[in-house]
Amino acid sequence: MTSLPDLTYIAAEQKSAEVTDWAARVGWLVGLALFVALIYWLMREGWKWRGTLQGDLPELPVAPDEPGAARLAVLSMSGRYHGSTTAGQWLDRIVAHGLGTRSRVELTLTDAGLDVVRPGAADFFVPLEALREARLDKGIAGKVLTEGGLLVVTWAHGERLLDSGFRSDTAAEHNQWVETLNQMINKTTETEGAR
Repeated sequence: MTSLPDLTYIAAEQKSAEVTDWAARVGWLVGLALFVALIYWLMREGWKWRGTLQGDLPELPVAPDEPGAARLAVLSMSGRYHGSTTAGQWLDRIVAHGLGTRSRVELTLTDAGLDVVRPGAADFFVPLEALREARLDKGIAGKVLTEGGLLVVTWAHGERLLDSGFRSDTAAEHNQWVETLNQMINKTTETEGAR
């Protein structure tokens, strides 16, 4: 009777040694890190270039000392500011003067206009005579929601018409804001037309 060879010994002999090419791995990681840094730098330069192109926009108006009485039963709307674009061109983001910075927002509608308070970003005020339209929409530069999920306010700033997008923490408030804003705009337009 012939004896069988020791199988554990044969299995151990057939195992190949681990090969690790650390230089190649480190090279790939460094290359990937440099590629990500390059992409980030190009995006940052593009943002700055867009701001330079929009340098003709005047400084943002600030709220008056006496803005008047609040126009809605709910004195203010808390939510998110999603950015501003050229009116009618929902992908042409405006970045000058911090208008491209997304942030939390507190909106207050008064007799004088729309006060936009943004913690961590530049606040601004839209005077009543600069307001043009309010509507519900589904998207603005980089943010797409369900139909009617975004309150978009069109207003004049310098020589441009801008659309600014807001989303309330309580989306049911949007309709009331659209109705009240459009009533104020129509009333202002009728008053100016009667002069």
